[in-house]
Amino acid sequence: MDSFVILALGSNKGTTGLRTPRHVLRAACRALELAGFRDLRCSAIHETAPLLPPQRGFANAVVSGVTDLDPPSLLRQVKAIEQQFGRRTGRVWGPRVLDIDLLSHGTTPWPSRLRWRQARGLAVPHRAMHLRAFVLDPLIEVAPRWCHPVLCLTARQLRARLALTRG
Repeated sequence: MDSFVILALGSNKGTTGLRTPRHVLRAACRALELAGFRDLRCSAIHETAPLLPPQRGFANAVVSGVTDLDPPSLLRQVKAIEQQFGRRTGRVWGPRVLDIDLLSHGTTPWPSRLRWRQARGLAVPHRAMHLRAFVLDPLIEVAPRWCHPVLCLTARQLRARLALTRG
């Protein structure tokens, strides 16, 4: 069954043939199309500061599209794309050629509404997305009326709420 999905893309390191993080993100959007995502919409690329540790700034974007993959299969697919771009596993919070996070899949939480907050591993929607301006700003460009299936707020409302807490 087809599901509307939202992915976050990030890069702060170029690679052979893709000199800058911006080049990496553009190529990643093309790779997602080739992997079978349909009706793909890519946001503009946003330059952002890293969360942790001190390192080069990031290029970030959000992509929405349609797929027939379930969340675990989709996660495997995007991790395979990350590896094609030279992503190495094992290092958390460090520089990376490509990071793809599964933000949303369909209209219901994964694994379930009751287990979403405590789930180990994959949890959809992404548990921290509503706390990250570098996710919400590009998300508004591709799906401003998307509604968080647990918090019951649109992308625009989530961004406004985040601005108030930081303001």
